[in-house]
Order: sequence, then C-alpha cells, then structure tokens
Amino acid sequence: MQKEEREDEDAAPQEYVALCDFTASGSEQLSFCTGDALLVHSKPSADWWWAELQGEIGYVPANYLRQNAAGGEDTSLEDPWQDDEYFGSYGTLRLHLEMLSDRSRTETYRQVIIRNSSSLRNKVVMDLGCGTGIISLFCAQLAQPSLVYAVEASSMAEHTRQLVKQNGYEEVVTVLQGRVEELELPEQVDILVSEWMGNCLLFEFMVESVLLARDRWLKDGGVMWPSSAALTLVPCQADSYYSEKMAFWERPYGLDFTPLQPLAQQEFFTKPKFSHLIDPEDCLSAPCDVIRLNMYTVQVTELEEMKGEFHFCVTKPGVFHGFTAWFTVQFESLETGGATVELNTGPNSDPTHWKQTLFMLDEPIHVYAGDSIHGNITLCRNPVWRRHMTVTLHWNINSSTNDSQVGTKSFPMWR
Repeated sequence: MQKEEREDEDAAPQEYVALCDFTASGSEQLSFCTGDALLVHSKPSADWWWAELQGEIGYVPANYLRQNAAGGEDTSLEDPWQDDEYFGSYGTLRLHLEMLSDRSRTETYRQVIIRNSSSLRNKVVMDLGCGTGIISLFCAQLAQPSLVYAVEASSMAEHTRQLVKQNGYEEVVTVLQGRVEELELPEQVDILVSEWMGNCLLFEFMVESVLLARDRWLKDGGVMWPSSAALTLVPCQADSYYSEKMAFWERPYGLDFTPLQPLAQQEFFTKPKFSHLIDPEDCLSAPCDVIRLNMYTVQVTELEEMKGEFHFCVTKPGVFHGFTAWFTVQFESLETGGATVELNTGPNSDPTHWKQTLFMLDEPIHVYAGDSIHGNITLCRNPVWRRHMTVTLHWNINSSTNDSQVGTKSFPMWR
C-alpha cells in the first residue's frame, strides 16, 4: 500500500450537508433529507461517495451534498445553473460537430424551413440557442424572412457572426450574444425556433429558456417550433450490457469474483446509461408516451416535477432488464394542408446523437407473453442544481405464472 493511500484511509471523515432529499433505491444506498449532516468517509468515484448518517452507512450521490462551513469551505451556492460549465461546453466545436453531424436532427430542421418557406416570407424569426447558426442560415437561405435573431449565450456567437457574414446573410441574420433572461429585442417575433431537447427530453432544462422567450417575445398567434414533444418509454432486454457490467464478475478466468457484483451494480446501474442504442427486437412490448408537452401552454413551474403513467402488455417471453426512453418532437405546418414534421429519436428511426437512455433494474426479471407491466415515472428537477434531475420509476408486474412483483428505483441524472 502506498503512503498516500494509507493517509487517505486514516483521514477523518468530512462533514457535508444535504442540499435536497434523496431516497435510496437499493440496500447499498443511504436515504437522507434536506439539511441532514452526513459524514463522508471516502469518495470512490466522482458521482458516488461512501457516507454515514445516524450510524447507517451507504452510497450517496455526490452532487446532493455540500461541505459544511465547519470544514473551512465556502458553502454559498455559486451558479446553480452551472453557466460556466454549460455554456463553456458550447463555446468549443466538439458538441457542435456532434450536432451538425447528426443528419436526422439537422435535416429535420432544414425540412421544416423548406416546407414552410412561403409562410416564413417577411416574418421575424428567433433562433434561440443558435449555436453555429445553422437554423438561422437555413431560414435566410431557403425562405425570405424579414429578420432572424440568432441568439447564443456561449462564446460561439463570435464565430456565428463570422459564419453569417461569410455566407452573405448579415442583412437578414442578426447574432445576439447573451442569455434569454437578459435579452433585449426591438420587437416581438412571429416564429420561435429552438433545438432545446436533451436526454430524456428535459435534461439540462434549456426548455426553461425557450418558455421564457415564448412568454416575453412571441407575438400572440405566433408559432413555436417544436410545437409539441413527448417522452416515450418501453420495457426492454439489455443482455449484452448486463453481461458486460454484471455477469462478467461470475467466473472471469475461472475465478469467483461474485463479491464484486454489488459494487458493479452500484457503479453501473444506479445512473442511467446515456447514448444507448436499443435493438427493436429487445423491446418487450409496444412503447408508450408517458409525458407530453404542448409548447404553447406548458409553464416553467410545471417543469419542477413531471409525472406520467404507463401500462405495457408483454408481447414475447424474455428478460426484463430495465426501461429504455427516447423522445419525439413535432413541428406544426404553417402551410394550408401541410403535414406536420416529426423528429423521432427512437429505435425504429434513423439514429441521432441523443440515441436512447437506458434505466437498468437492480436484478433482471423473467417475463412472459401476456404479462402486464404498469406503473409511473416521475422527472423531478433538482432543487439546487437546476440543469439536473432525478428520474424515478415505479413498476408492478402482473403475471399468470408468478406472483405480482413491485419495484421502485430512482436515477439521479447529472453530467
């Protein structure tokens, strides 16, 4: 053992204060309430720490805690929106390359502009969170709006101005750098377009900025693109992922490593798996929409906690490993008799950079054709770190071959 490792083990526990409630989803985790004082004994990962509360010990989500002032650190909450990190990530090309390379996403917005080009003529458009300005440039290139306000909070706005000029559209597209909450426009707009969606639809909560812009800058009778959105869920198999992360520890190289399986479950299955690509054959039933948003009527206050119910009928025997989620958004047509355009990030559509999100159960469950899986899902916004949320799933399996099985699991979602 290295000297620094011994010193870390011998170090006194650090006292932290809970910023909000957390409900354990397994025996290895520790539940706590807002204001509780926890002793953190070790930090095995950036996401999960080993802590003690009233003699009970377990894993706790690190971003739910803040160090007590007695520990010598400033306990004031700096930037709960995490603007430096969030907008900083959009100030570099990495994420923009990923988004622009997503042809399904980008071509959908292009098709919306093309199919509504005559209705966009002489209109005022706001492109909120414009990034490199691709949607604004589509508007200027493919329609004839009188003006496009391209709004971008990150430093990418400087490069967007250059791109607008390079492509000869500076008389149509005006790039404004700043958050929408601080934005000043000389007029209201006819169309508000934005690509605000995140994992599980709401993650990172850019949608709040869109709603604030809608309430302040969209004309009465103006158009929202997307116009509506839905979060979709399906029970699924995930054999390869389960084998890779859990079953691997049964007999690697002929040795019994099963004591590591609880640790593997804690490390790999307590957070959702982003960028999951589910095979349609792994869906155990038809999917269903569990949350729907009308972008004209949904209010910012409703984002704090969104609930939905599901009822699935299992269509084939298999192993129920968890739930997979994705989203769709719809763009209403402005043309008489025009068709709605849809962007679907599910497994039966062309892959997008969002892919799907996998929520693994602690233990797989065998299910059979005709079984019923019903329950509810809750997306609860983190009351402190405003771009984060917790997804809680509650399910009940009714089977003709087994007793009814009930389960609940919460998944903190953060970067």
